[in-house]
Amino acid sequence: MLQFIARRLALSLITLFLILVAVFALTRVFPSDPARQLAGPFASEERVASLTQSLGLDDSLPTQFGRLLVDVVTLDFGESFSQPGVRVLDLIRPALWNSAKLVFLSLLLTLPISIFGGILAAKKKDTIIDRSIVSVGLASASIPDFVSGVLLQFLIGSKLGWLPSISNPPQDAGFFTSLRYILLPAIAIVFVYFGYIARITRAGAITAFESDYTRTAFMKGLSSSEVIRTHILKNALQPTVAVTGTQMGYLFGGLVGLEVVFNYPGLGGLIFKAATAPDFPLLQAGVLAVAIIFMLSTLAADLIIAWMNPRARLDLGDA
Repeated sequence: MLQFIARRLALSLITLFLILVAVFALTRVFPSDPARQLAGPFASEERVASLTQSLGLDDSLPTQFGRLLVDVVTLDFGESFSQPGVRVLDLIRPALWNSAKLVFLSLLLTLPISIFGGILAAKKKDTIIDRSIVSVGLASASIPDFVSGVLLQFLIGSKLGWLPSISNPPQDAGFFTSLRYILLPAIAIVFVYFGYIARITRAGAITAFESDYTRTAFMKGLSSSEVIRTHILKNALQPTVAVTGTQMGYLFGGLVGLEVVFNYPGLGGLIFKAATAPDFPLLQAGVLAVAIIFMLSTLAADLIIAWMNPRARLDLGDA
């Protein structure tokens, strides 16, 4: 197990390096010039040249990339290009925390409903209940998160007034007040991921229901609830854990449309603004944060699966 973790961490470091190379290369081929953006369209060439020098953009590409590596190692990405005087980490930290709150609330709502629906559909395979759950899941998953967000915002936020339409709570808001502000975008995420996770759980549960050990458990006289709790869940949830782990990076950095709809200050919107500014240090730090989250979540998913499945533990031990 320790050998597997060490190997995965080493591969993660190589992957992070390749991601940094890709992001660095892409930012250097942007059509817009950060110095010109900061100076304004009517600034003199001398002013633009001065800003280019102060931002370090006139250095050679190897020098700039070396500076980026130092920033990564020291976890200090300097000041933002688009917000002079503001440290990049001071922008990343609150956006990352906001995204974490939204992601974990969404998973807290999505996983129980989806797992229950998937196992119920598998238990009632080929019945009207199974077909209804699958159909509802396919319909909800086909609607983009920002579209369902707009519908929820209009219906529940504007028309009924049950929840705030804008998910940006006041600075002094308490826990439950903050929860009300982010509940609508979390529900929009539930609509998208219910069908996806429920179908994955259903497939794993059907395999578990049709296995020999489940038939043996029923022959021993165990009730359906006992069989599901002791035999089905651990085997059916392994694909669900794997899928959830691989989706964490998108949930943290890919909900740009939803964040725009609800005016939510998350990490995805911050990365989008950095890309359009363009703000190279902020963009590089944001992409790196999403990459680290993705790698840690997939590693955690593998370890959880190993805990759930002894055969997976043996495979990891041999890795």
